[in-house]
Amino acid sequence: MGRIRCGEERDIPQLMDIYNEAIIHTTATFDLKPKDLSDRRAWFHSHHGKYLLLVYEEEAQIAGYASLTRYRERPAFDTTVEISVYIHPDFRFRRIGTQLMQSVLTFARQREDIETIVSLITGDNAASIRLHEKLGFSYCGKIKNAGIKFGRRLDLKIFQLTFV
Repeated sequence: MGRIRCGEERDIPQLMDIYNEAIIHTTATFDLKPKDLSDRRAWFHSHHGKYLLLVYEEEAQIAGYASLTRYRERPAFDTTVEISVYIHPDFRFRRIGTQLMQSVLTFARQREDIETIVSLITGDNAASIRLHEKLGFSYCGKIKNAGIKFGRRLDLKIFQLTFV
């Protein structure tokens, strides 16, 4: 049985491996090139205050993570955050993503400085779409042909959850 906890600096290599696997093998991210430790350290250190990073740890292995990150740089968007969740392939389909997202949503609901959570999901990521709908996110629309990955044009679906 695993546990959910805040991410720690020692987790960075495993978090990088999880994200890089998604880059290389899935359309869950529009990133095309794997990230290095320097990039992932900077990403890790951007998660503080309302920008949360939770990991699911099982027997010293990070099985997945969920994060809240800044949605846009403009101050008008300060009460909006973007949620992401990534699961190591050996741990998928075990409800770890659901547990991580529920924990992140519990945190966000307690924050006065978070009013909206946005999730940008590749149009063919049916599992992520189902998860977001199950957790109360509303579909807002899509950007057709937002990106190209693996030689395929992909839509970007927009979901949101609001607390006001």
